[in-house]
Amino acid sequence: MRAFHVLAAPCAAGLLLLAGCAAKVPTLYQWGGYQEQIYSRYSDAKLSVEAQIAALEADAQKNAGTGQKLPPGWYAHLGSLYFQAGKPGQAVSSFEAEKATFPESAAYMDLLIKQAKK
Repeated sequence: MRAFHVLAAPCAAGLLLLAGCAAKVPTLYQWGGYQEQIYSRYSDAKLSVEAQIAALEADAQKNAGTGQKLPPGWYAHLGSLYFQAGKPGQAVSSFEAEKATFPESAAYMDLLIKQAKK
């Protein structure tokens, strides 16, 4: 009986450790397909600008009901895609959204806004 107690304690500790690791921790941001979009932007299998915009907009709509934030750079990336698609007004709106959501990006977003308005 003593041997059972000696073996049970380490097994119980191991199970508690595994149970603690299995708990899903909510993420700070809702990434959606953003990382895949960035990868496809710079890989050989590039998607069209319009397809990338559509995918990011779909992620934003899906994310709207979750209450989670979009990640840093998301609005800026969408703005750059709008600019490439010849939609400077929408680009400026996205750059302003990035600046409002992440104030530390203000200097860079101001530069992009200035260039998009030219």
